[in-house]
Amino acid sequence: MATTKRQPAYSEPLRIGVITAFPPGRNSLNEFGFHLVNHLAANDGSDAVVVFADETSAGPPMRLPEHGDTVESIASWRFNSLTNPIRLVRAVRSANVDAVLVNLQFATFGDEKIPGGLGLLIPALLKRIGIPTAVILHNLADNVDMQDAGFADSKLMATVMNAAGRGLTRAILMADYVAMTIPRYVEFLRESYGADNVILAPHGSFEEISEPTFGPPESGARQILAFGKWGTYKTVDVLVDAFRALVERGYDNLELVIAGTDSPNSAGYLASVQAGCADLDNVRFTGYVEESDVPALFTSATVTAFPYTSTTGSSGVLHQAGSYGRSAVLPAIGDFVEVIEEEGFIGQYFEPGDAPSLADALAKLLDDPGLNAEHGQRNYLAATGIPMAEVIDWHLIHLRRLLAGEF
Repeated sequence: MATTKRQPAYSEPLRIGVITAFPPGRNSLNEFGFHLVNHLAANDGSDAVVVFADETSAGPPMRLPEHGDTVESIASWRFNSLTNPIRLVRAVRSANVDAVLVNLQFATFGDEKIPGGLGLLIPALLKRIGIPTAVILHNLADNVDMQDAGFADSKLMATVMNAAGRGLTRAILMADYVAMTIPRYVEFLRESYGADNVILAPHGSFEEISEPTFGPPESGARQILAFGKWGTYKTVDVLVDAFRALVERGYDNLELVIAGTDSPNSAGYLASVQAGCADLDNVRFTGYVEESDVPALFTSATVTAFPYTSTTGSSGVLHQAGSYGRSAVLPAIGDFVEVIEEEGFIGQYFEPGDAPSLADALAKLLDDPGLNAEHGQRNYLAATGIPMAEVIDWHLIHLRRLLAGEF
């Protein structure tokens, strides 16, 4: 049965749809999706938020009881499913939303080529059927090392994947507008793709957090924290080797905390790492970290580590670390360094894949509490400069302009 699309007045609160990975699902961007929905629901400019969440074995989408009936969650798609475009178009149509925000990166809908690619066509499909559609895009295919990220097993396939990535980027750009968090990415899409609907929208800090205590915690073991979804280009083997080197150098009262889960396309990775460092009694694997446990995870860390061999853009985990005033040890990957410094962050750099270089970078922050605190304070200012609540105001302004035919 066809639904009648309501036409809100320019000043009326909006009924917003959000397509995103969402807790308790553990797919990429689920944390960002949670905070995006939470802040949308708290904003007076929206009277309802409909979450089109991923269907996972972890259970139904998380409820947000603090927002009453404002948030409705519908499990509408599944990672690596070929039917995602059909299911999501049907779900969005039935929900009678005024506009849709798509929280997207290039592996959101799958790490298998066909279902992953089909999922990226969803913004264009929604616009084609007349639903105002905006995309929050967190990375660019043009900046991804397809082999290192696990999307191609040869140089030839990487070339094919890069070409496919450009085609899919053009499809994403068919949305009404695409918001990027990095100025250079906005410029790149405008210059390389001729896109005139790309806009800069800051990442935003997830929470309004009181100013933390900068520098190492005053008590307990000195913790080196790595947090993420691990495997492919985000691996912790080199971090374990660097930790061993620090122990051999005589560093005591030291603990390595590896938090998070396997990347969706790297099942069993962390179990193999854990087996390989069974002889170390000061390495701890936390598994999945519930949202309520994130503050304690970061505030107990002396330094955070990012043992990546390549990157796909800005880092949500770095934004989280910064919001809690933590220093960071970061890979010296050209584009990544430029991106994070453009956002205002600072790091102690190491050569990717080089355990001695990583150990040296960690040692510098462990040995110098003043430098550690200075880095933590700068990262805090970078992460908390613009609260997500203000970013949501920005999106609602643009969605109203879109609905009014002014965009």
